[in-house]
Amino acid sequence: MATAAVADPPGTVPSPSPLPPAPTAPPIPAELEAVLKRMRFPYLRRAAPDVLATARSQRWDPAEVVRILLEEEIKGRDDATRRNHRKQAQLPSGKTFDSWREEDSSIPAPTLHALMTLEWVSRAENLACAGPSGTGKSHLAEALANKAIDEGMKVSWFTLESLTAHLGRATVDNTVSKAVAKITRSDLIIVDDIGMLPSGQAAAEAFYRVIDAAYERRSVIVTSNLHPSGFDSIMPKTLATAAVDRLLHHAHVVLTEGSSLRLTQATTGQGVVPLHQPG
Repeated sequence: MATAAVADPPGTVPSPSPLPPAPTAPPIPAELEAVLKRMRFPYLRRAAPDVLATARSQRWDPAEVVRILLEEEIKGRDDATRRNHRKQAQLPSGKTFDSWREEDSSIPAPTLHALMTLEWVSRAENLACAGPSGTGKSHLAEALANKAIDEGMKVSWFTLESLTAHLGRATVDNTVSKAVAKITRSDLIIVDDIGMLPSGQAAAEAFYRVIDAAYERRSVIVTSNLHPSGFDSIMPKTLATAAVDRLLHHAHVVLTEGSSLRLTQATTGQGVVPLHQPG
């Protein structure tokens, strides 16, 4: 017995028919696949089936096909480079300018916007950011570091303690010069939170070595609760004076002020997600 079709109730909008699956582009010929593998064009190879299928259906000019395929390869390589640079930089918390609140910062907006252009990095100029704890110094440094990576630059991030430990390990096998040279291959070097802990001879030497090697060649950002002119109060005077002399010669000095943003958020309950209260 035939089954009668069930009609939709009166006034009901019929359900739309499901869309057919998008056609899969045919694979590229095996010979071309082999050539692209040998040429190490992974992103072009991945895009080629769809691009070539579209080119055939829309009768693209051959030069346009080549341009689009090469642009896919360039974009893929640039994205991979940024991922690698971000991984190698070992930035601490992922802060960017997306979470920066100008209204909470004591840094003048014109100064901030000028720093964000990163033109000063191309001139191998430095940035010294000093002020009380919690006033946005590290956030600024990390946001600038992320922006530099987005623009294809290499970044190295240290605290003074981690820099001291890094070069201390190199001292053991007499590779300090190589370690410093590797650090200064970065376009931008950050040394964060100087002055939070007392610094001895080893820290002063590590700081001086990097500042001296980067002088007029690479940009350095330092953040501290002290103005750099006061670094001789936390590390041996001779090394501190020599390092600060080179650091500040071509430096933009930004002073932050105000109460701690972290403490303000903590006291107003903004530092945590509210706990769920069981009913």
